[in-house]
Amino acid sequence: MPKFSVTQENYTIDADVTVIGEDLLIVVTGGSNPHIGDVTTLTRDTAMQTIKYPSHDGRFHKDNFVGERVAKVVQPVLPGSCTVTAGIHVNQITKAQIAASAPMGEELGRQIVAWLAQHPLAAPMPQYYSDSEQPQ
Repeated sequence: MPKFSVTQENYTIDADVTVIGEDLLIVVTGGSNPHIGDVTTLTRDTAMQTIKYPSHDGRFHKDNFVGERVAKVVQPVLPGSCTVTAGIHVNQITKAQIAASAPMGEELGRQIVAWLAQHPLAAPMPQYYSDSEQPQ
């Protein structure tokens, strides 16, 4: 599956995309300690929902700052559902590195949109029983 990267302010954020039918799993990681800090779900027509995992000292991860930016950029072109996990940790992060993370997430989203335009997803349509049918 495709992998996208962007580097600014001496660190890199990656987005690994897994295609599952017409759905996307986007794993956003980077810095010195990649992890899963939060999970964002969305479709083209539904609002994003984010769950933040606990971090340290009673805090919650803030990786949605990047993950939600990726999600907002890809949302208009989603063929199905999308789940974005995000986990970026830069030891002793600077204000400049924090400021760079938003445009880095947006750039990853643009790279994914460009890839989707070149690789349209095609999955067979699922078949369902009608109201009058039951499994045999």
